[in-house]
Amino acid sequence: MKKGIHPQYNKVTVTCTTCGTTFESGSILKEIRVDTCSKCHPFYTGEQKFVQATGRVEKFKQRLAKKQQ
Repeated sequence: MKKGIHPQYNKVTVTCTTCGTTFESGSILKEIRVDTCSKCHPFYTGEQKFVQATGRVEKFKQRLAKKQQ
């Protein structure tokens, strides 16, 4: 590697602005703030709500049944 052309790699503190959780990581930045982290994101906490497409599927089946009659 050439000397003097690469940024300084530092140990930084990552802060979640939603829940306030902090953890350490590596970056060329001095501080990182994120909106959501693995502690508060619904996908990781198991609180994710799956949108059911049953209404659309039922409408399709009804239209298909009408066309077949």
